Amino acid sequence: MKVYLSTDMEGTAGIVDWAQCVGDGPEAMAGRALLLAEVNAAIDGALAAGATEIVVNDSHSVMRNLPPDQLHGNATYIAGRHKPLYMMEGLDASFDAVFLVSYHGSMGGDPAVLSHTYNPRAVTEVRLNGEVVGESGINALVAAHFGVPVVLVTGDQTACQETRAVLPDVHTAVVKESISRFAASSMHPYAARELIRAAATEALKGLAEAKALELPSPSTLEVSWRTADMAEMATWIRGTERVSARTTRASDTDLLRLFRTFITSVLLTRGIATEV
Repeated sequence: MKVYLSTDMEGTAGIVDWAQCVGDGPEAMAGRALLLAEVNAAIDGALAAGATEIVVNDSHSVMRNLPPDQLHGNATYIAGRHKPLYMMEGLDASFDAVFLVSYHGSMGGDPAVLSHTYNPRAVTEVRLNGEVVGESGINALVAAHFGVPVVLVTGDQTACQETRAVLPDVHTAVVKESISRFAASSMHPYAARELIRAAATEALKGLAEAKALELPSPSTLEVSWRTADMAEMATWIRGTERVSARTTRASDTDLLRLFRTFITSVLLTRGIATEV
């Protein structure tokens, strides 16, 4: 059994501030230790259910947050920036299941600690076929393309709710309750890890009944941008149209191409998003 694990960081129990998950300072290093333990808990749960191969894609910030030699299960570790499939790099049809670990709510999620949708300086909301989605829903497009079921998501309650809106049968591990964008009530880390471990095992035990996400063809992503300039810039990508001053729409019969269109628009607008 081959398991793919995409890990973010903001959904980790105990993390409520950017200082804990960005940069290389002491708070960030402590945050990375908390994240590592939750990733290993998911791996341990997968191994207990019979997983034989684990691939971990580090998908947070600069994407080098985990010490490879401390990953359990002899997991393969994908790290570093500029990945063609970004948070889903390395996934293909050879996998049996997808885990999304330490995910957070969308930019418009309320409440959702450290909420954002790929780029908080640019994207204010994304809708997949009319449904508001966060990074879990967007990334599920890649899993759907390859026919691999997303069976587990861990993080705050909003991340798990948003994922269930798209994937109603997904197993969840809510390790903290968001209070606001910068406050949350977290389980003790040890308890959070036990919850994740148990949820991972349960998710894979039910794998025979799990189904990959099925979406209408074509499917549509609507993106609301912070400024009209960003929306206009997004239309430079073929197949993207502007439907209002700050909203663009892309539709495609190919879910992987639709995902790549979104990722390209985010990367394209990143330069203008950093300007003051």
